[in-house]
Amino acid sequence: MPPREQWESFFDPGAILEALGCKGLSGDILEMGCGYGTFTVEAAHRTSATVYALDIEPVMVAATATRISSAGYRNVVVEQRDFVTDGCGRPDSSISFVLMFNILHLEDPVGLLREAYRVLRPGGSVGVIHWIREAETPRGPPLDIRPRPEECRIWAQRANLDPVQLEELPRSPWHWGMLLTRSMTR
Repeated sequence: MPPREQWESFFDPGAILEALGCKGLSGDILEMGCGYGTFTVEAAHRTSATVYALDIEPVMVAATATRISSAGYRNVVVEQRDFVTDGCGRPDSSISFVLMFNILHLEDPVGLLREAYRVLRPGGSVGVIHWIREAETPRGPPLDIRPRPEECRIWAQRANLDPVQLEELPRSPWHWGMLLTRSMTR
């Protein structure tokens, strides 16, 4: 991860969450890979329910916990967890919205999306963003492992999630975004 100030210059967290439909939620939110808490604070602001912020890196967990405490939010649980290997630790059908930001370049994206599906309530959503692959960007994983939106659609369908729409992300020229949902009938 680059320094926090540089990292946060790449995003407008509030505008991105708004574009992906993360607003007015009554249920819990799960963030897989919270990093510095860039999106955690905005998610906590958008719900009175609980935000579960997970990261494998102890330094990121500490940074997010400090940031949440400083902001005075009491509806956030920050946890160090290898959610790729061990799952997210939430019960089946318990989450309204999952944030999966800049993590689908991992080894098993379908497995990670299946874990999101497992914890989503019927009608729940997954917001995905990732670094674009076609252009030079100031950061991000190597170009050859960055997923394209078309790949994400296929992975989502394999995980029983419905790709709803590809979103242009406001004030974020280096990322694409996609909204996925869990059908009310599956």
